Amino acid sequence: MDGHSMSGTIPGLVDGFGRRITYVRLSVTDRCDLRCRYCMSERMQFLPKSELMTLEELAELAAILVDRGVRRIRLTGGEPLVRRNILWLVETIGHRLGDGLDEITMTTNATQLAPIAQRLRECGVRRINISLDSLNEDRFRAITRRGDLRQVLGGIAAARRAGLAVKINMVALKDINEDEIEAMVAWCGEQGFGLTLIETMPLGDVEGDRTDQYLPLDAVKRRLQERYSLIPSLHRTGGPARYFDVVETGGRIGFITPMTNNFCDGCNRIRITATGTIYGCLGHDQRVELRDAMRSGARDAVHRALDAVMAAKPRRHDFRIDAARPAVARHMSVTGG
Repeated sequence: MDGHSMSGTIPGLVDGFGRRITYVRLSVTDRCDLRCRYCMSERMQFLPKSELMTLEELAELAAILVDRGVRRIRLTGGEPLVRRNILWLVETIGHRLGDGLDEITMTTNATQLAPIAQRLRECGVRRINISLDSLNEDRFRAITRRGDLRQVLGGIAAARRAGLAVKINMVALKDINEDEIEAMVAWCGEQGFGLTLIETMPLGDVEGDRTDQYLPLDAVKRRLQERYSLIPSLHRTGGPARYFDVVETGGRIGFITPMTNNFCDGCNRIRITATGTIYGCLGHDQRVELRDAMRSGARDAVHRALDAVMAAKPRRHDFRIDAARPAVARHMSVTGG
């Protein structure tokens, strides 16, 4: 019997700064069918499948996390929908809804979404985040290096028909899509979608200079306020976004500003890669491996790995856009969005 069960109750996940971890971003793959310029290099080396946790291991891990007090699980990638049999995992985790788990969500690029949006709803998903940086076909293809905007819009429409709440995530890129931000606000308002704007983050080496792409969102917000009335919202997700209600559209816009405004004080999350590496922070290389513990069947070792992450979780990230090297060497697709 391990130390966590001897007392009769399994402790929650609380870090050294008293922050309770109730939200996990669980990556199911590092692979993606797009190659967004700010996220990946054009010729990515993906992990061999043998290094990835199996869907059964991911499902067992999700159950352990819920037992430790995690209330929300977001499936990420890479692109989670390129993982074979992903619906089995969504359905299996969904069985814990109402039994310790409040929500299962997903972040996707929507290229594969149209055929399965209804099934996701049936498995317990109620809302979904969709990465979309442009509504212009040629520009979308240039940013993603290979994407078909019509395919993505078809996936978004299918999600809407299935009754999924949609939030659009748009990375604000200087001289690339900054002239579309106002139009994206208007479009999301018309469609009834939420919108979150994100500053580009220095994760992994990519072709090109990120300082050329970096667009501070405080400047974007000032520009938007020339056209829209932005009222600070009481809406909170426990995540890094700060939300404003857009009076003219009736919608809501969030700003994720790792560069211009550190957002770490209320952090309630950890990230787990598809290989079972736990990161206490997106902007640090502090990590603990738990895949081998999962494969050995030693639950006490898994619990110890989670405890080690809690003990070492940093107070704040180390992102600086002007640093000579990225804050961490791994790409966003490795950590899981």
